[in-house]
Amino acid sequence: MPNPTKILTVIGARPQFVKASVVSRAFARDVRIEESILHTGQHFSDEMSAIFFRELGIPAPKYDLGINTLSHGAMTGRMLEEIEKVIVAEDPDWVLVYGDTNSTLAGALAARKLHRRVAHVEAGLRSFDMRMPEEVNRILTDRISDILFCPTTTAVANLEGEGFRSFPVRVVDTGDVMFDAVLFNRKRARLSPETAASLPQPLNDFVIATVHRAENTDNIIRLQGILAALEEIHRSTPVVLLVHPRTRKLLGERGIEPKLWLAEPVGYLEMLYLIDKAQIVMTDSGGLQKEAFFLQKCCVTLRDNTEWTELVDLGVNVLAGSNREKIIDGFQRCISGEFDFSATPYGDGTAGEKIVKSLLQSYDS
Repeated sequence: MPNPTKILTVIGARPQFVKASVVSRAFARDVRIEESILHTGQHFSDEMSAIFFRELGIPAPKYDLGINTLSHGAMTGRMLEEIEKVIVAEDPDWVLVYGDTNSTLAGALAARKLHRRVAHVEAGLRSFDMRMPEEVNRILTDRISDILFCPTTTAVANLEGEGFRSFPVRVVDTGDVMFDAVLFNRKRARLSPETAASLPQPLNDFVIATVHRAENTDNIIRLQGILAALEEIHRSTPVVLLVHPRTRKLLGERGIEPKLWLAEPVGYLEMLYLIDKAQIVMTDSGGLQKEAFFLQKCCVTLRDNTEWTELVDLGVNVLAGSNREKIIDGFQRCISGEFDFSATPYGDGTAGEKIVKSLLQSYDS
């Protein structure tokens, strides 16, 4: 039997753990592949990291760099330096990266500079807002990758519009690995007794909300607008705000005490459960917008733009930004409207298998 194709997977943040659970499971089923996982440490607390490995059955990282709580430049630079050492030691056939974080860009850069093939899962997404660090990361990663796994036809069209047909790169429409993840895990979704005890009871007719992006938390005007809207909604419908550690720190520093039901971040399975039980979702997270759609919930997006334009076009995602009135109007539209969730813009739930097949074909060729 020939030597297996060696994959070095670079992950570091909560959404990447969910995506990696799908692809790593597909890798494990194929004897032609040998995967090693490198965790940069970008998300490092138990509620943001370790719980996802336990719940989703992701293989334990072979490498854990423990790099976090630094500025964008310092974090990316440190990761680049340490990932380079691992690539030299592992000598992989492919370096696989996910999404749009500092870990994504550092992994792709380290691999490219060492002339290793780069595969980017969730390629081709664009918010068209270069103020977002995620937009910079995803554009640069796409440009230096050898194979681009796109979750939607829109993502493929974005790459074609940027001239990728003339670049030495393969573009593959695989569908969205996060759809695979929801299909696999939705029946396993549940709350721990500890989490259940921290939430309002009975748990029904509520809004589940998250706010964590720097564009919102670092801008006091935007943050105040979002919190004012959530507090107004909370007067009639309970709003459960899951508070990211960074957001909690910033709230404490500014002496802000939101008049909402505040709760700690939860694991993936608990989040699926909460989305499924909630009336609607209100978030600035990219992943939660899609998870809401997969679980047939309307979403109010607390951003001025979104990569998931399909959901806006379908009318199940309302872009409200940080404007108090727009957020409240979006909430009213969501709770009073009737929505069609029958469209399938994110594939058929076999993205993991398509990624494995494409990697093996690309390497053999």
